[in-house]
Amino acid sequence: MVHRRHRAATLLVALLSSMTLVVTACGGQSEQLGSASTGNGEFPITISHAFGETTIEESPQRVATWGWGSADAAIALGVTPVAIQSQPYGGDENGMLPWVQEALDEAGEAAPTMLPEGTDPPFEAIAAAAPDLILAVYSGITETDYEQLSQIAPTVAYPDEAWSTPWRDTIRIVGEALGKTDEADALLADIDAQIAAKAEEHPELAGKSVAMVFNTPDAFYVYKPADARVAFTLDLGLVNADSVDELANGDSTFYYTLSDERLGDLESDILVSYADTAEASAEFLGSPEAQLMGQVQDGRVAEIVGTSFIAAVSPPTALSLTWGLDEYVAILSETAQRVGES
Repeated sequence: MVHRRHRAATLLVALLSSMTLVVTACGGQSEQLGSASTGNGEFPITISHAFGETTIEESPQRVATWGWGSADAAIALGVTPVAIQSQPYGGDENGMLPWVQEALDEAGEAAPTMLPEGTDPPFEAIAAAAPDLILAVYSGITETDYEQLSQIAPTVAYPDEAWSTPWRDTIRIVGEALGKTDEADALLADIDAQIAAKAEEHPELAGKSVAMVFNTPDAFYVYKPADARVAFTLDLGLVNADSVDELANGDSTFYYTLSDERLGDLESDILVSYADTAEASAEFLGSPEAQLMGQVQDGRVAEIVGTSFIAAVSPPTALSLTWGLDEYVAILSETAQRVGES
């Protein structure tokens, strides 16, 4: 999946739903959806975020989520939301992501109402789901959006900047809001243990430098260590290539664009290249500008192909990280073993 700028702009579409459709969908929901036990939490709970503080008076029973990752965290903690944002990039025809569907199937839960994706929250659709808590922990909502959502139900926004909440913090904040801080800590410990186990199983990754890129029709993007997909990859034992920092400009805190003629300057042991399709990947790697790169010439490219696969690590979530972990590490491992062969 492309970085959050694309999720918030390029991939977002106009609002599609009508009030009638949403009410019908909501009416078909199981009463079990959104159920939550207090767990270790004691209510009321007050959570600080970018737009102030939100107090959750009682254990939430009907949770709605907006943005990326909050739904996954809630489901992983045993709370199925009544409404979640549709995710066309990586999702099925309904915008349901595969790891979310698998988790719901395993739990025996019906699908939540799928809120239409858009640049602005679909306020009527969210209100029709009758939530008693709205989680937008990793999202792009504005202060105006927050104020409108808060008229529907207590709303928890991101802690600092839009689309910038680290995936671990998303899990922690959702856990706190649901009164499940101990469960969230246990979930994080389990995920970290799986990452550590993969790193131990693959010592060939240790110390190899990596640059992570996405060639799109708009531009060639290079991801900085502040990007969640890079941070997660470095947890596997790889290191950020010096050239990533040396070529960086002020485009963003977590990515920058690079002109075609400079691609050869982006040196690393491994190049992780994202592409929506195998055809798009082959087209890029066969292009004259890609041939400037030593990694391409030497076959040191880890191709991450397919929207679901990309979405799973861009950034990872409580459900998606382990869903794609085996395949992701296998591709990195195969590429790492080719380093030094040329």
